[in-house]
Amino acid sequence: MRVLIELVVSFLSTVGFGLVTNVPRRSLLPAGITGSLAWVAYYLVLQVDNGLILPNFTAAIVIGILGNISAVMFRVPVNIIYVPSLVSLVPGGIMYLGMRSFTLGNEIRTGRYMFNALTIAIALAVGFVVAEVLFYKMKPFLIHSLQRRKNN
Repeated sequence: MRVLIELVVSFLSTVGFGLVTNVPRRSLLPAGITGSLAWVAYYLVLQVDNGLILPNFTAAIVIGILGNISAVMFRVPVNIIYVPSLVSLVPGGIMYLGMRSFTLGNEIRTGRYMFNALTIAIALAVGFVVAEVLFYKMKPFLIHSLQRRKNN
């Protein structure tokens, strides 16, 4: 039941952020699906590995692959799918706490928060690179199947 709630809330947050950032209406559904499946992947991996790297890395791979597939299928730039899908994973809260600790003069907490935010950002970036490499291998098959479906 918890996974279903996570799925629905992440879908709504992704679509909501897409509306706020004025992504094209035709890309809201694929972005919402991509963002919600990425968050569920994050949530499920987090149950197994309570670290920062593996859950974010896995979610970035899901966003990267599904985002590229959606971009080809709906003929939109991949960034239109990436940006709203990524909103749930961005370490904004951790950055806020780091800046707050910095202004309060707590250097140890500041370093810890900033290191965690940087770790998450690197895990997301590496996940996107891995997804791009995987999608590059899948793209010819996807385009071929879409053309065959279009011709039938």
